Amino acid sequence: MIHTRITGTGSALPDKILTNFDIEKMVDTSDEWIVTRTGIRQRHIAQEGEYTSTFASMAARNALDKAGLTPDQLDMILVATVTPDFPFPSTACLVQSNLKAANAVALDISAACSGFLYGLSIADKYIRTGSARKILVVGAEVLSRIVDWSDRNTCCLFGDGAGAVVVEASESEHGILSSHMKSDGSFWELLYQPGCGSRNPVSPKAISERLPFISMQGNEVFKHAVRAMGEIACEALAVHDLTADDIDLFIPHQANRRIIDAIAKRLGVPEKKIFNNVERYGNTSSASIPIALDEANRTGRVNTGDLILLAAFGGGLTWASTIVRW
Repeated sequence: MIHTRITGTGSALPDKILTNFDIEKMVDTSDEWIVTRTGIRQRHIAQEGEYTSTFASMAARNALDKAGLTPDQLDMILVATVTPDFPFPSTACLVQSNLKAANAVALDISAACSGFLYGLSIADKYIRTGSARKILVVGAEVLSRIVDWSDRNTCCLFGDGAGAVVVEASESEHGILSSHMKSDGSFWELLYQPGCGSRNPVSPKAISERLPFISMQGNEVFKHAVRAMGEIACEALAVHDLTADDIDLFIPHQANRRIIDAIAKRLGVPEKKIFNNVERYGNTSSASIPIALDEANRTGRVNTGDLILLAAFGGGLTWASTIVRW
C-alpha cells in the first residue's frame, strides 16, 4: 500500500518583530490585556518588498533541502493562503516560478486557517491514487496587509510567515494515516474580509468603510473553534481506535492560547504533549501548523514512529484534522 510520508519541513518569517508594547503605542490596549486574552506577546510583520510568495518560496526551499530534493522533481505545488500576492495568477504559480519547478502543476487553496490541512489532504489523495509522487504543500500569509491597525480587537492577533512540507509516496507504514475536513458556510460572516472581491470591489466608499480589512466576531469564533476542532480531532482518533494517551504530540492551529487550552482540556491532552508557539508568532492562519511542525521537527520534539495529531479551524467556516505517523 502506498502511504504519503512527510520527508521535509521548512518555514520562513519576516525579520521585523512587532511586540505588544509596540501595539500599545498604536491603539488603546496593553501587553497585559493582549497576553491574558490571547497568549500572544509578539508577531512577525512583512516589510516593503516582501510578499506572501516571498516567504512561501523561502519555506519551500527549506523543506526541499530537508527532503533532499530539487524543485524539478516536484509533481505538484499547493499553496494555502487568503492573502495571495494577486487575485490571479495563483501564488503557487509564483512559487513555481521562483523555484524553477518546471515539472510541477501549481494551484492555490482558500480555506483560511484550515488551508494547510486541506492542502495536505489533497496531496495525500493524489499520492495514494498514484497521480503524483512528490508534492510541496505550503501555508503562507501576509495578514498584516489586511489587518485594521486601528481595531484593537483584531490588530494584536495576526502575524506573517510561511511553513511548508514535502510529501512523497512511500511503501513504509509511516506517513499520513488519515485526513478529515469539514465546512459550514452558513457562518461565513463570523470571520471574513468584506472588501476587495466582486461583492464589494475597491472603491473610495469601500475604503472609507474599512471593508478591505478583516472582520471578526471574536466570541462566536471562539465557541465554534473549540467545538469544531475538538470534534474533528476526536473523529480522527476514533477512526484509528486511538485515545489522547496514544498521541505523542498535538499541534493545533496557533490562533489563541485560550482556544488551544480549551481544546486540549476537552481532548484530555496534557500540556507537555502540546506544541505551542502562538506567543512568538500570533495567528499566521494557514501558515501556523506548518511553521509549528517545522519547529517541532528541527528541535527534536518529534521522533521516528511518533503519532502526531494536527487540527485547525478557520473562516468559512472550515475545520480539519490529520493524524501522522512520523
